[in-house]
Amino acid sequence: MRFPITVHRSRLGPQEFTVIRPAHPPESAVLVDDDWFLNAYVDQDAARLMGGLWSLAATSPHALIHLPLRRTDTSGDVGARSLDLVLLHHSLQFAPSRWKELRGRLDAGLRRTARVSTARPKIDRAALNHSGYRDLFHHHVHARTLFVTGSAKAFQETAGLFHDVAEYGPGHTGSRHYCAQLRHHDDSARDIHIEYRDTWGEEPASQ
Repeated sequence: MRFPITVHRSRLGPQEFTVIRPAHPPESAVLVDDDWFLNAYVDQDAARLMGGLWSLAATSPHALIHLPLRRTDTSGDVGARSLDLVLLHHSLQFAPSRWKELRGRLDAGLRRTARVSTARPKIDRAALNHSGYRDLFHHHVHARTLFVTGSAKAFQETAGLFHDVAEYGPGHTGSRHYCAQLRHHDDSARDIHIEYRDTWGEEPASQ
């Protein structure tokens, strides 16, 4: 899979950071902070792009992957609760509280082409359920941005959820919607619910 990206750089003190954004953020996508779930509503193109960015996060452990999804019009309920998305490898140890300053210091960026694999890795379910398993996600909402932190393996193994939504979502609309769920292994944390949507005349309904 290939798609255009913009690679930005910024410095906070002695540290230099790389931030990667899609050159063309999806128009038909929104990420909503709901009470029970973090809900991502996507059309086919947006689902494919998000799957590609998930794979890019797996192969770019030294970069933050930023997908601008937050709506500027906050007059509606969904618009007011919409979030941007940042994906990052846990080894960066980046504090979400620093994101606003980092984002404000980004340079104009350079246009590049990302190339990622859409092959589905074999998932070791037995290891996944082991108490010592470390390839898990952590996420945190700060300043209307969802930060998803994980290992390369965690991003690689779950990118296929978005490709499934892109492949099987069309034809499942209305009460027969198609969705996937990115489960969080901490019972106190919310899952990310990914739902295919091809009608954007009105705001998505909350779960």
